[in-house]
Order: sequence, then structure tokens, then C-alpha cells
Amino acid sequence: MTKVLVVDDDPSLIKALRIGLTARGDDVATAHSGRDAIAQVALFHPDLVILDLGLPDLDGLEVCRRIRQFSNVPIIVLSAYGDERRKVEALDGGADDFITKPFGMAELEARLRVAMRHAAARSGNESGTSTTVAVGDLQIDMVHHMATLSGETLALTSREFDLLAYLARHGGKVCTHHMILKDVWGPGYGEESNYVRVYAHRLRRKLGDDDGRMLHTIPGIGYQLTSDAPAE
Repeated sequence: MTKVLVVDDDPSLIKALRIGLTARGDDVATAHSGRDAIAQVALFHPDLVILDLGLPDLDGLEVCRRIRQFSNVPIIVLSAYGDERRKVEALDGGADDFITKPFGMAELEARLRVAMRHAAARSGNESGTSTTVAVGDLQIDMVHHMATLSGETLALTSREFDLLAYLARHGGKVCTHHMILKDVWGPGYGEESNYVRVYAHRLRRKLGDDDGRMLHTIPGIGYQLTSDAPAE
């Protein structure tokens, strides 16, 4: 039985998808907002997510990006708009497929089968369900968008958290300015390295890492987050 999470704020569409998916033997859960969807992925551990882009609280692309911070669950995006730019943004943001409304149930089921085959092929021994990342004494809670250092909660803005989470997921590795901009700011960015420098400076202040022992600058290249403790 496949566990499917349907994320949409249209009750009629949710009802139709629940009926159709249940009829084919799926276990269906639903979410009506982006924040609920993120929590459901962490708690329900679905095998597949069907995600509408037009949600009342968060843009579907942001929801997709946040889910990708802690889960490799296949995501099929639904949208009333089928322009190429939107499709590219969704796929670059971590979606596995894109369907334009209205769509037929047969097409959706076929895309679900493809997504599940691809997930099975790449899964190996990875569970894809960890919701926290640790780098030394730094703990990142991807679901609740919280970070703690030595047990103390860090007061971070959304962008600061996203940057710190990205660096933590690649802890010990050098992340270039281009990589950071593309994955944290979005596919429309790539040359604005000054943005990264400003936010790296802010993170160092909040980490108590003014000398850069945790968040290293790699001159002309990017940044590297390590488990080194900040100086007392």
C-alpha cells in the first residue's frame, strides 16, 4: 500500500483525489496548507506527495524546497498554470514531476507509478526521513525551522536559517557562492555573491563565531561549515 499525501486547499479536488487514490489501494492523508504539509511529511512519512502550488500560506515552491531539506520523498506538483518558467522553477526546486490542472486520473496514476519507480531505483539504503542535521554542537530542526547551538536556540531569520541549514547539510564540504545562491535564494540567482557574504557575516555573529572557526570563508570560492567550536 502506497502512502500518499495530497496537499491542496480545494476541498473538491482533495475529495476527488482521495476517492480515486483510495480506489486503487492507496493510503491517503491530506493537508490544506504549506506548513501543515511540511509537518505531515515529517510525521506521516508518505511514500509520495501530490503538492499544489497555490496554497494559502506558503508558495508551493517554498514548501517543496523545505521538504527537500529533510526528505527525498517523490513530489508531484500540481498547478493551474503550465508556463515553462513555473515548471522549471518547480523541477529545479526539487519536484519530481509537474502536472497542469485540469488533469485526468489515468495520467496522474501513470505519473505516480513513474515517480515510485524512480524513488525505488535511487533509494538504496537511504531512508530519507531524518528531520534533523547536526554539525558538532549545532543542531538543525528542518521541520520546525529551529537551530540550537550547545542547547541554546538561535534567533534566525528565515533566510539565515535556510543558509545555515544548507551549509549544515553539506557540513565539512566547501559550498561555492553559485551553489549557495541557486539552492538557497533560488534558480534566478547565481552572481550575487555579496548576498551570501552579508548573511554569512550575520550567521557568524549569532553563532558567536566572529573568527570564522565554524563558518570558514574560502576566499573567492564560498563557505564551509565545520564542527569546530567557536572561540570562548
